[in-house]
Amino acid sequence: MDRGGCQMNGGGGGESIGPDRQGMITLEDLESFSEDQLSDSGNGSLEEGETMEEEEDQDRLLHYWQDVARGHQVDVPEDMAEPIQQLTTNNDGRSSREHVPFTLLTRKEKCGELLYEKRHYEKGHWACITMREDTYEQSICYGFMRIMRYICEQNSLGHYLGMSLPIVTVVRTDESRSVFSHDVTVAYYLPAVHQAQPPQPSDSDISIELWPATIVYTRPFTGPTNEVTIMNQMNTLAELLDSPNVCVNDSFIIAGYTNPAHSHRQNEIWFLERR
Repeated sequence: MDRGGCQMNGGGGGESIGPDRQGMITLEDLESFSEDQLSDSGNGSLEEGETMEEEEDQDRLLHYWQDVARGHQVDVPEDMAEPIQQLTTNNDGRSSREHVPFTLLTRKEKCGELLYEKRHYEKGHWACITMREDTYEQSICYGFMRIMRYICEQNSLGHYLGMSLPIVTVVRTDESRSVFSHDVTVAYYLPAVHQAQPPQPSDSDISIELWPATIVYTRPFTGPTNEVTIMNQMNTLAELLDSPNVCVNDSFIIAGYTNPAHSHRQNEIWFLERR
């Protein structure tokens, strides 16, 4: 990718991002919330069977997101009301969420515990945006909001494209994997119906990239994603691999599957095999 590289081909170091910022918002903090979760927020919960007008519904959802983001030094603009409403409405059921397809190659376990998987991902089109905000978390969340607009009608088809999981972020480090770069790429896999002819984004900073077929070493983990947990997971996976040098060593991927209201967020860290 021209603007920092959406594919895992490095990108070098950057400014250090310290653990004191780990309380900031993460990608998963800007995913959709169910109606039950929204009713717990205290922002205009409804009695069972009560109907809300579309405009009021959008305002309620927007205000909820703004309240969540405000505590993390992130502003959710007013024009996010419609994309938020669309994403929430269309993602009420898991069946509407398409997963990025892959072939499992090997699986390493110890005493019944999964250590890591080796997978093969076919080439596919991804919508990508590379951000450079003041903090790592701000780059992720502002990038995801712009990807949301693309998913929700700001595209050449003019309609909702459908949600796919995981939403991934490409994170770049120095070669020792000790310093994070502020340049963070947020990427969304185009659902199968749009792979042959990807809708073009209205946002000129979003590019449609054809990522090549890739071998991925991946390890699941639960809980929040911040600099401390990411670094710990990265070091753990490197120690578990028999030959960590076969992987790219200055960039990696965090894949998010569930939203933050879930008691145990489902994430993965991905190392990509060198080509």
